[in-house]
Amino acid sequence: MYSTAMLLVISSGFLHSIWNLYTKRSMNKTVFLWFTQLAALLIFLPWTIMAWPSNAISSTCWWLIAASLLLHALYIQLLAAVYSIGDLSQVYPIMRGTSPLLVPLLGVTLLHESLTAVGWLGVIIIVGGIASVSNLSLRSHGFTSLKTPLLALAVGICIAAYIVIDKLVLSEVPAVVLNESTNAGNLLVLSWAAFRSRGMTQELRSNWAIILLGGLLAPAGYLLFLFALKLAPVAQLAPIREIGTVFGTIMGIFILREQQGARRLFASMAITAGIIVLGVWG
Repeated sequence: MYSTAMLLVISSGFLHSIWNLYTKRSMNKTVFLWFTQLAALLIFLPWTIMAWPSNAISSTCWWLIAASLLLHALYIQLLAAVYSIGDLSQVYPIMRGTSPLLVPLLGVTLLHESLTAVGWLGVIIIVGGIASVSNLSLRSHGFTSLKTPLLALAVGICIAAYIVIDKLVLSEVPAVVLNESTNAGNLLVLSWAAFRSRGMTQELRSNWAIILLGGLLAPAGYLLFLFALKLAPVAQLAPIREIGTVFGTIMGIFILREQQGARRLFASMAITAGIIVLGVWG
């Protein structure tokens, strides 16, 4: 069962990096993400209707769902903002590297989960590898302000927070229902800025096929992770999902032609080593 969870999480990380690549390459990030959320809402609606829980949802769970919606909504807005000013390899390691540091701490302290000493070593290796990629990015791009890395850090904090809350919600609500709820919330919160941008027609005309694919991949990637959370502790799975950082770095180097390729690949190898340590001995 744990090996199945690992496979689901690694696949989730790969899908996540792909749709983030699509977001970075889009013309208007807010509009692209709005269309992606709309596509996701329509694609997964039939499944959501069939999976809707027959039992009444507790008031505590409704509050947790509301908190999840707010965090996902903040995440999607910050994501649009950070990709408007930063490169994929510049911000992806920072925002994805925050989660492996925070989620195990939250999982252990709030959800009464545990990690072995070797498991904590794996977390440290992962975070160290991601931090080295982030530092290279900072040096190579020469930030004149802290706006970009702080935005990326805020995205990572949102990720860590909603993962823990979503883990709690899954005790009463199916994964697809939770994911569809966040899609609807994201669509709503992006609507004002998307409609005001006047770039919706151009974005749809240029990227309609990628929008449809993103509308499938973005929820599918997170659904795989939610399914995995039912099979293993969040403190172990959340850091493993950050293998997407490796995929994102490779895409930035070979598809977007970003700099510092050899060094970033070396840092990605360190991340992979940490993932193996955490997955096997954590």
